[in-house]
Amino acid sequence: MSLAFPAVLLLLPLPWLVRHFLPARAPAMASLAVDAAAFAAAAPSGLRHDPASALLRAGAWFALVLALAGPRVPTPMSLATASGREIILALDLSGSMAKTDFVLDGRPLSRLDAVKAVAARFIAGRQGDRVGLVIFGDRAYVAQPPTFDVASTARAIDTLQIGISGLSTAISDGLGLAVRRLSRSDAKSKAVILLSDGIDTSGKVLASDAAQLAARHGIRVHTIALGPDDLESKPDASDAVDIAGLRATAAAGGGASFRVRTLDDLVDVAATLDRLEPNPMRRLPALYWRSLWMWPAAAALILAALLALLPAMGRRA
Repeated sequence: MSLAFPAVLLLLPLPWLVRHFLPARAPAMASLAVDAAAFAAAAPSGLRHDPASALLRAGAWFALVLALAGPRVPTPMSLATASGREIILALDLSGSMAKTDFVLDGRPLSRLDAVKAVAARFIAGRQGDRVGLVIFGDRAYVAQPPTFDVASTARAIDTLQIGISGLSTAISDGLGLAVRRLSRSDAKSKAVILLSDGIDTSGKVLASDAAQLAARHGIRVHTIALGPDDLESKPDASDAVDIAGLRATAAAGGGASFRVRTLDDLVDVAATLDRLEPNPMRRLPALYWRSLWMWPAAAALILAALLALLPAMGRRA
């Protein structure tokens, strides 16, 4: 604890100095002289000078001076000022995202649930960034406009369900919608993180063309290919991911491409994206002073009230 105005403590000996060094004022002449014996019954019983009264006066004065000195304690406070960065997650919600080929703590997990578990943690750590969410299936929708309230975006991801945007995979539509939203932003740094587990089956343009458009607007495009099988290694596999197409999309958008087969891979991707899109808001917490003056002020008030009640208590005794 420290004091905001420690020099105020110099006032502590003021009552003693006044009492001992200030010359006593001569009493004014009364217009009517009355024998002091007439007021003997109404005179104070001496409580104003007894030890209890002196202790209460000293305590009240000390508490009042301490309150004026401004006692305070430092309290850490995390800063979350704007970073000037805007990120949109474009997530595939096609029917294949319901496949349970991931494992968490020994139990099977759907692709969508795996993405929810990792993406929500990734977003929660983006304090200071504006983060939005685009989902796509047959069509693309903005599920959460870019916002500094990253917790609300994380909650939006947690409520996603297969089928709300159709069961096909319109990758280029999802990417195009994310780019369109970011192109209107005045953020200094803009990025799209595109996650898909399939092939573009209903997009109207190539995803790589949408990524080129993003690059012209200063928007980086990172892609994540999700699933155990891909067209390069198993071209006849059901629900194989077009890893070559996503790699080309990332290259056209000036970003990085990732291959995810397991939940651990997905966690590593989130950590890598943190390094690729660093958050400058991660800094030591600031300190602010929490004032405590109200406690000694309350003590001074209580002691003053006791001092005022002491004569009445003495008379009853």
